[in-house]
Amino acid sequence: MTGASKTGRMTLLAVTNPATLEIVGHVPDQGEAEARKAVDRAAAAAGGWRDVAPRERAEMLRRVYENLMLSRDDLVRLITAENGKATADALAEVGYAAEFFRWFAEEAVRTDGSYGTAPAGGVRSVVTARPVGIAALVTPWNFPAAMATRKLAPALAAGCTVVLKPAAETPLTALAIADLVREAGVPGGVVNVVTTTDPATVVGAWLADPRVRKVSFTGSTGVGKVLLHQAADRVLNTSMELGGNAPFVVTEDADLPAAVAGAMVAKFRNGGQACTAANRFLVHRDVAGDFVVRLGAEVEKLSVGAAADGCQIGPLISAAAVSRVRTKVDAAVAAGARITHRAALPDLPGHFYPPTVLTDVPPGADLVREEIFGPVASVLTWSTEADLLAAANDTEYGLAGYVFAGDLQRAIRLGEALDAGMVGINRGLVSDPSAPFGGVKQSGLGREGARDGLREFQETQYLAVDWS
Repeated sequence: MTGASKTGRMTLLAVTNPATLEIVGHVPDQGEAEARKAVDRAAAAAGGWRDVAPRERAEMLRRVYENLMLSRDDLVRLITAENGKATADALAEVGYAAEFFRWFAEEAVRTDGSYGTAPAGGVRSVVTARPVGIAALVTPWNFPAAMATRKLAPALAAGCTVVLKPAAETPLTALAIADLVREAGVPGGVVNVVTTTDPATVVGAWLADPRVRKVSFTGSTGVGKVLLHQAADRVLNTSMELGGNAPFVVTEDADLPAAVAGAMVAKFRNGGQACTAANRFLVHRDVAGDFVVRLGAEVEKLSVGAAADGCQIGPLISAAAVSRVRTKVDAAVAAGARITHRAALPDLPGHFYPPTVLTDVPPGADLVREEIFGPVASVLTWSTEADLLAAANDTEYGLAGYVFAGDLQRAIRLGEALDAGMVGINRGLVSDPSAPFGGVKQSGLGREGARDGLREFQETQYLAVDWS
């Protein structure tokens, strides 16, 4: 939750803890003028940063990693304060976020290139990779550290300067990371953060600026489509990590305890507020009853509340988010779904929704057709693989999927048949800085992490050298 207030000439954005509804800080609420000044700073620093030797850039990125790990406890407190997520989830996020700087510190010195003779002779071909230019980075609220570092690290490794707009709900973590980047020796102007409650104006100014050559966005598919339309006017290099509707498949020969353990991670990490979260549980009819009982027992054990109280499930990000989840669940129940298990929900002031398991969910319900972004597990059943794959792929999204099966070859075969950019095979977590993160269909364009993440911030240049 955010709000704006006037202090002298500066408008301030209040940052609120969604678990307690207390204001935890203020940041500037900036607009178009500040957005343009950020590009001015990035442009002034671009030449110098581009010309820094890859090894020197790599050493700076390694120091950022070290700074993040040394500041881990402070970052965890910031994340739990502005985002509300459980302490264990925040700890895991900081570790994951830091790893992007370690990974891309190592990748910064391994730039691609080639040299060869043209087939007809008389020409030598030199192919190099160069920074794409100033990059506009737009990040969401659900992982305020990791979504920033997953873009910042490869951009800096490639030699790009950046302008970064974090979500209005969680700007404090991004500002703290920018400070740690500067403390690592990265020159001023290379990383520029703009905080705002008017993202359309700020990002619109960046996309219209001819000096900006890249936009990398993580968020909803709807907003991503708008940005793609704007980027098309300038044929802007784009990376889009958008919505998901991940199927979680359980076969009749699956290890059910392992499947339930995986489900708890895939569904309830960060309270279900993750684009990779399992959205639909597609369980073979022969084991569905047992799976639901086992999953429900684990869900009922979950503690809901503030991170300060040591709870496992924190709040949703806003009252509107709670309302959206409740509306979807109520509509599914009205259409015949049954709530079989729920965690206890104490009387708390924040934006909480109880972790819930439903069965008999109609296949056409919004609960399974749309991204839930909350702690709700909808269980559907299947009998044949043809029916399973038809149901799993019956969505416009294709970010992540999960398959639990006793036969590993079958699990891989099913995973390969899913229309998804990432598939967890007998595990409930797919994200790793060394692996390409991204989706297919309307879940996005491009990849983050791995070698692919560096290439997103590079352009290929070819030199034809006369050799007659």
